[in-house]
Amino acid sequence: SIDCCVTSPPYYGLRDYGVDGQIGLEETPEEYIKKLTDVFHEVKRVLKDDGTLWVNIGDTYNSNSYHKDEKSSGYGKQGTNRGVYENVVERPTAKNCKPKDLIGIPWMLAFSLRADGWYLRQDIIWHKPNPMPEPVKDRCTKSHEYIFLLSKSSPYHFDYEKIQEDAICKDDRRADMGRLEYDGKRANGTDDKAQQSFVKIVDKRNKRDVWNINVQPTKEAHFATFPERLIEPCILAGCREDGVVLDPFFGSGTTGRVAERLNRRWIGIELNPKYIDIAKKRTNNVQMQLLI
Repeated sequence: SIDCCVTSPPYYGLRDYGVDGQIGLEETPEEYIKKLTDVFHEVKRVLKDDGTLWVNIGDTYNSNSYHKDEKSSGYGKQGTNRGVYENVVERPTAKNCKPKDLIGIPWMLAFSLRADGWYLRQDIIWHKPNPMPEPVKDRCTKSHEYIFLLSKSSPYHFDYEKIQEDAICKDDRRADMGRLEYDGKRANGTDDKAQQSFVKIVDKRNKRDVWNINVQPTKEAHFATFPERLIEPCILAGCREDGVVLDPFFGSGTTGRVAERLNRRWIGIELNPKYIDIAKKRTNNVQMQLLI
């Protein structure tokens, strides 16, 4: 009954949400990945045969020297929004990684989901032009996260036209306008009509797999929101109008807000009562705005 799932689960070892059953504080990355894989196995069960899964996930650095009284250094989406210094936890140490190793959480999850039967279709880069500054001097500042596109079946619903972008190119003076593509054979003659007979004007192009989207904090207290612009293309491409979008890690309800605005139905699942209240207010605000 679900057309697509768009979600961002809690990142590994970064935050204590203070609720029973939460994910992210497991002793090992493998245990964390196993729990997420189990969740998405159930997502696959309720997904339509042509449904898709879009997962935003960030990485974590291995460390054995991170303390609760230190400030977060800004890893993941938690490090780019308000409240980043609240409920910081001591980061577990991955046994198979050295201190300071990048664990590789996103690809661990992607490969685990693929092994569980998902089709791993694409890795999309969320490039953040305004990343959280990091006090590091032995590597570059982290300014990207992953969005993985996975499907339940080999053929699946993907409305590429809904997310096409404007073509970026110089005008072709031979035809005086637009982006030109080959469209047949050249006609006889040397005038402009002969040139135009084998080209067509293209104003749009397929969306690229690097999305430049600023981090956008919300007014509410929830600190792990992802920008609405980040999930708009996921819903437009992955869910038919009046279809159903699922987010099993609903948080402050951003997925619901975007689905509501794009005339899609939605289901959100969230453990924390505080965030449920925030999500209700944020999604209700969208309904009010649509009525105005």
